[in-house]
Amino acid sequence: MNKKIQKFNKDFLVMILIGSFYFIFSFFDKKGIKLGEISSGKSFTRYISIVCFILFIFYFLSEIAKVFVKFKHGPKGETKMFIGFLKALTGIAIILAFVESMGKITIFGAIGAGFIGMLLGWSLQAPVSGIAAWVLITLRRPFRIGDRILFPSLGLVGDVVDIGLMYTVLNQVGGAVGSEEAIGRQILIPNAMLFSQVVINYTIKQEEPYFLDEVVWRITFDSNWEVAENILLDAAKKVTADIIEKTGKQPYIRSDVYDYGIYLRLRYMTNATERPKIAHEINKIIFKQFQENPEVDFAIPYIYSYKKGEKEKKGEKHD
Repeated sequence: MNKKIQKFNKDFLVMILIGSFYFIFSFFDKKGIKLGEISSGKSFTRYISIVCFILFIFYFLSEIAKVFVKFKHGPKGETKMFIGFLKALTGIAIILAFVESMGKITIFGAIGAGFIGMLLGWSLQAPVSGIAAWVLITLRRPFRIGDRILFPSLGLVGDVVDIGLMYTVLNQVGGAVGSEEAIGRQILIPNAMLFSQVVINYTIKQEEPYFLDEVVWRITFDSNWEVAENILLDAAKKVTADIIEKTGKQPYIRSDVYDYGIYLRLRYMTNATERPKIAHEINKIIFKQFQENPEVDFAIPYIYSYKKGEKEKKGEKHD
C-alpha cells in the first residue's frame, strides 16, 4: 500500500511540475520572451508550452485510466495497455506540434499521405495490419496482459507478457516440459497474424480463471466401485476446496468400461495456471489411498491387476 501511495504522489508531483512549466512558458510567450524562433511568429517558448500541455494531458489521462480500471476491478495489465496506447498518441501529438510550429503542416501532410501510399505500394500490409490489430486488441481486449491463451493451429499455449505495436509477447507454456506450466521462454507473435488465427482465452476472467479438468484412474472389475469413487471425490474436494468455495461447483465422476477394467474419470474445476500442480496433488492422494485400501485394485493390462500380479511373482495363491 505504501508503494502505491508513493507512486501516486510521484505522478501527482510530476503533473504539478509539468503544469507549472506550461503556465511559465505560456506567460513568457505572451510577454514576447522567446528562446529563438522556429518559424515566423512561432518560437521555441510557444512549442515548449505546447509540449508541456500535451504531457500534462498524458499524465492526467493515465491517472484516469488507472482509476477507471481499478473501479471496474480490472487487472494491472489492462492499465499498462491503456498507458501504452496513450504514450503512442502523445508521441504523435508532440511531432505534429513541432511540424505545426514550423508552419509546414500542409506540406508535411501531403508528404505524409504520399509516404503512406508508398508503404502500401511496397506491400507493407502486414505492419499496418499489426498496428490495426494492436489498436483492436487494446480497445476490445479479447485477451489482456496476464491472460493464458492458446493458438490451436500453431499448437502454442502461452501467458501474455506484453502487447506491443507489432508483436504480442508470450511466456510459453509447455514445449520444453510435458506439462501446462510457464517455462520462461518468450515467444513473439506478429499482431498481423491475429486476424487469421483462432485464439482460445483460458482466463477471459482473470479474477476467476477456472475451467473443467479431469484425471483418469483404472480399477479392476472386482474392485469396490463405491469406495473407489469416494476416494477420488474426497481427493478432489480436499485439493480444490478453495475453488469449490468460489465456483460453487462440486467434483463428480463419469466412467467407461474397457477390456481390463473400469475407467473412472474424476472431473473438477481447476485453476488455469495451477492446473498441473492441482492434478499432481489429486493423483498423489488417490494413489496412496488405492495402495492402502484392500477393496480397490489397479487395473493393469496383461497382468489383470497389480496386487494379483505381485502375488503371482512371489508364488502365492489367490482365490
